Amino acid sequence: MTDQPTPANATTVVLAARGTEVTVEPQHGCRLASLRVGGTELLRQGPKYGSFVMAPWCGRTAQGRFRNGGEMYQLPLNNGPHAIHGTVRDAVWRQAPGATATKAAFTYDLTDPWPWEGRVTQVVELAEDGSSLTLKLGVETFDVSFPAQAGWHPWFLRNLGQGGGDVRIDFSPEWQEERGDDHIPTGKRIDPRPGPWDDCFGMPGGVDVTLTWPEELRLRIASRAEYVVVFDEPEEAVCVEPQSGPPNGLNSHPRQVTPLDPLELTTTWSWERL
Repeated sequence: MTDQPTPANATTVVLAARGTEVTVEPQHGCRLASLRVGGTELLRQGPKYGSFVMAPWCGRTAQGRFRNGGEMYQLPLNNGPHAIHGTVRDAVWRQAPGATATKAAFTYDLTDPWPWEGRVTQVVELAEDGSSLTLKLGVETFDVSFPAQAGWHPWFLRNLGQGGGDVRIDFSPEWQEERGDDHIPTGKRIDPRPGPWDDCFGMPGGVDVTLTWPEELRLRIASRAEYVVVFDEPEEAVCVEPQSGPPNGLNSHPRQVTPLDPLELTTTWSWERL
């Protein structure tokens, strides 16, 4: 008999391996509500936090407006004058059949306010030895082609609460997207600047960011995605967000999803005790 993931309750799915547990809430945007390594929680807790999916766009879309071909579309504004982080982070997803103790897949069918029919899929897979977590996202269309983005917005705890120091972020981006006063990239690429950040960086060789909690744990975030947003202004947490394009990318870097060419993205988080 195939092992099944442990249901914590009607709205959560728990995957587990070798002392590592990841809790997924399909009815709350397919959010990772918890990632515990050896009993230590790595993600900030609360309904807005954990790690949520950004799709079918990432970050802010300026004034909520974008074009597909010659037609302009308007998205609901939910971040001042902008539309932020897509439509799926608070939606009810469905769990696909065939889950195991370490792997599960979830789907959400796009609907209003997104103008086109399509599907977002997230696969969550914990390594058998409990040393890494792989997340896979797909955005597909049922018929009409449309521009889209996909990514993840994890909230990692700044301090693990075990008496150690605050987390350190290490990465070597090739450029930083200059950000205007409205938090929208200006289109100019600049040399990376010191933090604190709420900024998008380009890593054309693939996202590669390391978080180190001194003398406790080191976690590496890797992806073939070429963009990463780093948000370390909050006191309680830091966010490292691999994504398929920069903020306002529906306008500046449209990636067309067609029936023959879905958007697919993968990130792997791996860790080791120090």
